[in-house]
Amino acid sequence: MRKQLYFWAALLWTGIIAFFCLVQLNNVPMGNVSNLDKLVHAFFHFVLTLFCFLFFKSRAIDASSFNPLITSFLFSVFFGIGIEIAQELLTTTRHADILDVLANVSGATLAVVLVLLFGLNTKLR
Repeated sequence: MRKQLYFWAALLWTGIIAFFCLVQLNNVPMGNVSNLDKLVHAFFHFVLTLFCFLFFKSRAIDASSFNPLITSFLFSVFFGIGIEIAQELLTTTRHADILDVLANVSGATLAVVLVLLFGLNTKLR
């Protein structure tokens, strides 16, 4: 049951990221926060990495393996790069931005650090 919950959470969050990164958002008020979009990118990939980690960890045979964490990080990073490429190639209102990729990597990295600091890699099962 838990595996399914983690799977659907990761899949839904992936869809949310894809939607918000590929639709035109020119009319959405962003407030006066400088580089707010970079914080949003970091948040998106922080949560994505955690959801993916929970799913991959729930399926892991070896409870002490780092594979779920590495796989989650790589999925988040490559998904973020793919979204940036899609923005450039498939939309007319959005463009690829290397700083968005760096924000994505920052969010994914923060999730990995959190998992390692709190020992979630070995505690969850």
